[in-house]
Amino acid sequence: MEILNQKIEELSVHVFHNREEMGTAAAHLAAEKINGIIKKNGMANIIFAAAPSQNEVLSGLLKEDIDWTKVRAFHQDEYVGIEESEPAGFGNFLRRAIYDHVPLKESYYLLCREEEVPDKCREYEKLLKTYSPDLIFLGIGENGHLAFNDPAAADFDDPETIKVVELEDVCRQQQVNDGCFACFEDVPRKAVTMTMSFIQSVPQVICCVPAGRKANAVKNALYGPVSVACPASILRRHPAAELYLDADSASLILERQ
Repeated sequence: MEILNQKIEELSVHVFHNREEMGTAAAHLAAEKINGIIKKNGMANIIFAAAPSQNEVLSGLLKEDIDWTKVRAFHQDEYVGIEESEPAGFGNFLRRAIYDHVPLKESYYLLCREEEVPDKCREYEKLLKTYSPDLIFLGIGENGHLAFNDPAAADFDDPETIKVVELEDVCRQQQVNDGCFACFEDVPRKAVTMTMSFIQSVPQVICCVPAGRKANAVKNALYGPVSVACPASILRRHPAAELYLDADSASLILERQ
């Protein structure tokens, strides 16, 4: 059951009692959007987010009636320097969560050897130009990042589509907090990410953010300045973005009601 529905600038904000309700509702909206894109264009090009915060929306999508044979799947970021078998790799996360369970038309990955990163970025950029994305799933990091655009790396007018970034310590610790890595030292220092300017260019956004550890970032994104100090704040300027929260991640904004 939705406990709050409001518009903050251009951003539609939906709050639910728990993660399961949040994910189910977001998945239902996503299915409607994906099916509408397929009906209009014949195919849908979708960018997925890979993180435990996306578990509920991804599992919800598996219950929806979507013609996955007409979906091309991309993901928005990946660690640099990990092995192909690394369970915490974002491509592997998405395989386990959704890709291996639906008959996708195509799926494209960012993982490569470290020395191949420049070529992979150029290759992925060409793919994104060929198959212009229709919808992107996002989460918000504990430091307000979108994808791996931490505050120090975020640029709302970035000339790049994909770039290599140094991960901030807060971001690396979040990967431990999320259970993706056993300890801070295991978390890679670098990643490849879609840039803020490219994320803003995707026509439709569904952003799912559960958990109390994200409450401060959510508050800053919704009520702080629109600034790279909290990259997610730019969602307030996107013309077709939907933010889905649970009661824990929304706790600081519910206090304002």
